[in-house]
Parts: sequence; C-alpha cells; structure tokens
Amino acid sequence: MADVLLPTATPLEKDAAQRLEGPIHAERHVRVVCIGAGASGLLFAYKMQKHFNNFSLTVYEKNPEVAGTWYENKYPGCACDVPSHNYTWSFEPKLDWSAVYPPANEIFDYFDGFANKYQLKKYIKTRHQVIGAYWDHNIGGYDVKIRDLANGVIVSDHCDILINASGILNNWKWPAIPGLNKYKGTLLHTANWDDSVSLEGKHVGLIGNGSSGIQVLPAIREKCKKVTTFIREPTWVSPVQGLEQHKFSDQEKSEFASKPGALTEYRKGIETGLNAQFGIFLKDNAINKDTTEYMMAQMKEKLGNAYLEGKLIPDWAVGCRRLTPGVNYLESLTKPNVEVVYGEISEVTEKGCLCDNGQEYPVDVLICATGFDTSFKPRFPVVNPAGENLQDKWAADPESYLGLAADGYPNYFIFLGPNCPIGNGPVLCAIEAQADWICKVIDHFQVHNIATVAPTRAAVKDFVAYKDWFMRRTVWADPCRSWYKSRPDGPIVALWPGSALHYIEAVKELRLEDLDVRYVGNRFAWLGNGYSQTELDDTADWAYYIRERDDDAPLTTGGRRKVLTKSGTVAKRTAVSWSGKEEARL
Repeated sequence: MADVLLPTATPLEKDAAQRLEGPIHAERHVRVVCIGAGASGLLFAYKMQKHFNNFSLTVYEKNPEVAGTWYENKYPGCACDVPSHNYTWSFEPKLDWSAVYPPANEIFDYFDGFANKYQLKKYIKTRHQVIGAYWDHNIGGYDVKIRDLANGVIVSDHCDILINASGILNNWKWPAIPGLNKYKGTLLHTANWDDSVSLEGKHVGLIGNGSSGIQVLPAIREKCKKVTTFIREPTWVSPVQGLEQHKFSDQEKSEFASKPGALTEYRKGIETGLNAQFGIFLKDNAINKDTTEYMMAQMKEKLGNAYLEGKLIPDWAVGCRRLTPGVNYLESLTKPNVEVVYGEISEVTEKGCLCDNGQEYPVDVLICATGFDTSFKPRFPVVNPAGENLQDKWAADPESYLGLAADGYPNYFIFLGPNCPIGNGPVLCAIEAQADWICKVIDHFQVHNIATVAPTRAAVKDFVAYKDWFMRRTVWADPCRSWYKSRPDGPIVALWPGSALHYIEAVKELRLEDLDVRYVGNRFAWLGNGYSQTELDDTADWAYYIRERDDDAPLTTGGRRKVLTKSGTVAKRTAVSWSGKEEARL
C-alpha cells in the first residue's frame, strides 16, 4: 500500500493512491457524458446536479433545442397518449395544462421549462451529435467522438461514465415500400414535418394507423379536399373511460393552483388507475376480457360500418400492440371525404400508391405516419475493452440487464434499454427509477476505488430467461405485428416482464451480486487515512447515533416498502377495468 507510484501510473492509479491520504468515502472527481437532452437526459442532469459533488457533466444533443421527441414531432394533432398531469415528473407538477391530451408544443414547453428552471442548459451542448464511443485502454473510460453540426467538425471528449439517453421514439424512418423515391408529389413524414406545406384543398394520402396516424387524420381531415388513408392491419382504438379528451376550465386550473392538495389528489387518482390496469396485459385475465368487450363495443358504435368493423377490429387481444386513445379517429374514418384502403401498398408510383388490390390511388401529398427505428441497437459504435461493437451484439435480439446496462460494456448505462417498462404503465415514473439506479452506481463508483462496473453475463442470461418465461403469459406474445418484438416470431425485447410498479421496486436497490466490479489496486483503498468525513466536518453532530428512541429506518426490503408506500393508509381496493367493472386483481 505504501509503494511509490511509478511516473507511468495512470490517472486512476494516482487517484487510488491519493485516496489513502483522505477520509473514508472521499468523493473523487467523476467525468460523465450523457447522450441526449430529451426527457431522460434532462432528468439525469437534474439528479446529478442535485445529489453529486466533484463531478463534471456534458450532455450532447443533436437538435437545436432540448426535449428530444417533443422538439422533433410537430405534425398536426401531435399529442401524448398519457394524461397530461401524469406526463410530468413525480415531483414537478404543471398547473396549467390545457387538456387531458394537450398538443405537443405544451409538452415541449414543460421539459424546456424544467431545463430552464433548474439551470440545466449549462451542461448541454446542442447541435452536437455523438458518432462513436470507444474504450480507452490506457486510462479507462470512453473516448467519445462528436460531430459539431454547426460546422461539421469532429470533436473529441473523454468520460469515466457514459450514459445513453438517446431514447427510442426519435429515430424516424421512411417506410420500406418500393418506389418511394419516384413519387412526384409532396412527401412528408410525421416526425420530420414541414410546416410550410399547405394541405388546404389537397387530396392527401396517409400511410399508417399507429399512434401518429391516429392523431394526424382528425387534425387534417376538415382542411383537406379528400384523405385516402392506407391501413394494412387492424388495431384497437378507443378512448379510455374516464380519461377521454377534456379541456380544463379556468375554474379547474384555478383549483389546481390554489386549493391545497387538489392537484395531487387528481394526479394520484389517475396514476392509481393507470397502475391498476396491468392485468389487461395478462392472458385470460378478467380485466383483459372485460376491456376487450368494452373496446369492441366502443369501436362498433363509433364506426357504425360493417365493412370497417370487419377490417379494423382485431382478432387478437387488447394490449398486444400499444394502446392509443384515438380522439375522433374512428369517427373521422366514416366521413364523406375520407377513403379507407385496407391492405398492402405494393409500390409508390409517381402519382401515389399502387395497392395489392391492383388499384392506383393518386394523391397530391403523401404523409408517412410510419414511425421510428425502434431497435435498441445504438445509433453509433459503442466499443468495449474487448473491441466488440454493441451495434453488432444487439443487431438481432438485444439483451440487457434490467433495461439499464449491457454485459461486457463497463461504465456504460442506458435509459429505456431493452426490456424496459416503456409500455407497461406510467413511463416517467420508471425513468425516474432508472435515473436513481444509475446515480447509485455512479455514487458507488465515485466513493470507492472502482475502475469498471458492468453487469455479469450470468446475470443478463438469467434475467433474459426469466423475461422469456414471463412473456408467454402475456398478450404481448399474441400473433400481432408490434414494435415490442424484434421480428414477428421473435422474443419481446421492448417491455418489462411486469408492471411499472413492479419495475420501480425491482431497481430500487443495487444488486451488487449481479455486477462485475473491478478495482484499481487494493479494493479497500477507499478506507483512506482512518478518519471519517464526519470528524472533518465541524458543523456535523459527532454523536449522531445517540438518541432517545429507536428511529432507525427499516432494515428489511418489506419494511422499507411499507414505509415508502404508506401501507395501511388506503382502504382495500379492487381493480377496476376500463369498462368500470370491479375485478379481482389476481
């Protein structure tokens, strides 16, 4: 331990030696790079700023502004399909949402306002796109290559910890339809919208009936001379009872702002309802069966057309694909100026779409509401100490540790990685849980002489085996075409094997037994010079453990959960399906 360091010692080795001269748990400097300033990246910056000392952080964002997908998506009708007051951080409510499902610009304003309120933009470099991250064998950590989009110059950075917060639904793609480049009219994609294009009096073609297509049609229909919407498969579309679109009145907004507890009670009520619906995703569950009946009746009522009912109502269970509220979408399909073409588009011609019924449909404007590249493969090389690129490893069936990390890739952590809770219930609370987990790992890294930390291969293998076993019990495994799967007959790679609350509790504490932790030199160098940091703090209570009663926090997992969730303070409840019927929860 007292060996003199050689002049060739690495920064990590020098740091480990210096720790011997400081108190226990001294916080060494940690350099962090985060990729993406969308919701996850902003929350991570907030958590680092709130909880850490002696760190440096740079967040690289390819767009000119923050908020990720909520900056990029500006198509008519763009909105979130989660009720607005619950599409906020748990600790950061917004008082003045205009509606249950507000337009996208309000959601952008929320996240942009969050960044401004907490002065997070000082960490962010916009118009900087990460193009590669490579493990540095000499000093550890990652050498990060970034393209400065303002001038095209490639710049370099280095970090001890690399965070990928680039998200899932922001890498848009054109549909794989032959001849798309032949089209002579105006071609648009919902995620790359051109506001200068007028749809007034035009014959518009709309490809897709996913979330974007369902929002676009009602928003453009009245201004268009005609809309021909191309649908290749059915999907469940219906507002959820009690969460239909609703514009908040001035009185409601005033009560949210001035009446103590009113907004919290409202938010808790919605969140409780969202969390109570997990049973809908389980095969042969009473909630799923009842919800299927309810939504089928709603769709039939709104369509009122036997042909459309036969084509658009699925024969697979509700929940197999992501559910979308679909405000006024079904009603729009029945309007005189809307033509529904069901089937495959064989090719795009100079005039429009040639379908598998042999008919060509000429249109003035063709809108592709065809979504994103939802593979979890990184959009840039991430190369580990063995020289392996994560793009190759995750090209087919990506495997993660709890949606947070990849085995073999030390000091690299991910928001919304494979098998994260992106469609299991409320998502922002799950992102908060991920941020807390990542921060706990960084804290452990910072106060110990750790060189690298990553999940073990055995831990990832066991998690994937459990996940695959569980998914057979869910409707997600039904034969529907969904971005939840890497391919129609492949494993489910986009969802967590459980509810959102299940995920929060699963990642609440670090399972160090699942992690491959490697140290610089002696693993106990963090014990330092024998002093506690408490003794070096003249403002601290040096006898803090002397008290009049046992007020310790619970030492058991179950005890901590009961305190955290205020167990015993709520009357026993039964789950309520979307039709309003009470059902047993299990």
